[in-house]
Amino acid sequence: MRWAVGACLVAMFGAGAAQACAPNYTVQTGDTLFSIAEEQLGDLTKWSLIFYTNPAVQEGSLVELPDGIVLKLPCADAPAAVAVAPAPEAPAPAQIPVSDPTPLQRQDAEINIVTGSNYAPFTDLDWPGQGMLTEVVNAAFEVTPEPATYAITWENDWSRHLFPMLDSTEFDMGFPWFKPDCAGNPGDERCANFHFSEPLVDLVILAFARAEDDIAFETDVDMHGKRLCRPIGYFIHDLDRADRQWLSRGLVTLEQPATPDACFEMLLAGTVDVVALNEFLGVQKVFELGLTDQVVPLDRALSVEGLHVVISKKHWRGTTHLYRFNAGLAKLKQSDRYNEIVSRHMALFWDQIKQ
Repeated sequence: MRWAVGACLVAMFGAGAAQACAPNYTVQTGDTLFSIAEEQLGDLTKWSLIFYTNPAVQEGSLVELPDGIVLKLPCADAPAAVAVAPAPEAPAPAQIPVSDPTPLQRQDAEINIVTGSNYAPFTDLDWPGQGMLTEVVNAAFEVTPEPATYAITWENDWSRHLFPMLDSTEFDMGFPWFKPDCAGNPGDERCANFHFSEPLVDLVILAFARAEDDIAFETDVDMHGKRLCRPIGYFIHDLDRADRQWLSRGLVTLEQPATPDACFEMLLAGTVDVVALNEFLGVQKVFELGLTDQVVPLDRALSVEGLHVVISKKHWRGTTHLYRFNAGLAKLKQSDRYNEIVSRHMALFWDQIKQ
């Protein structure tokens, strides 16, 4: 079944004919996210659209789905219709519910938020809507039971966001940030100093290997003895969580070069067995480096990690702001608007990768 995922990369060079779309699909024996995307949406690469809009499948294997669960499907032609959503300054077509930050977003705002660019499709000044998660934050503030005005500042030096900008309460909130395993490691710097919102979106972390190595990853034991690569500065808490402890028990070897490109160079050279990156960055690098016939993602996700809004525990109104934002986010996720935002940005990302 591993080649079901590998085929995802190959299929990005072309899409099949779209099939009739039903709003819901009941999983049958033998179904995978990839087969459902290909059969129901006509394009195997749209598996992630299904994944991100169905929390019930966001744990465990990407190719072994529980029989009988009902998945919500986007229509096959919907992403193409909304993938080129206009920039914030342009008027949005009436039929596309793109979030409108006015009148809540203004300079003299009650809540000041910091984020950074160059993190497409999540936050990027040059991406439609300034990124998927910028739109999600805008929309959550619009529907919160206690609306408040807010301003977003773009600071592209991400190393300054947590310390000193948020820790000093120069800014009230920041996004998007991964949450470490705070239950297992409460002394972690982020856990000790910041509150985390509910996840804005959950991100799939994949293991990429050389196709010729035919590595199986059905259980964690399959990774024991392997050499993993993840660039320095990237989180590693998923590799050492309480039920895994790959690092603390010496079950895997972790290499941390300076860049993702260096990880893939080491993979091709055979000095590591697996590159561990989120699906967006990993697939993007596979295409940029021309490795689609040499590198494949493994069947099973390494982890699913949330991206969050963070607030300093020193902030005198931190818990109030967090409650307000979480209430708006919960209401947004119960609506079709959340799925529309995520699906549109996912479709745009995959369309750009295939170009």
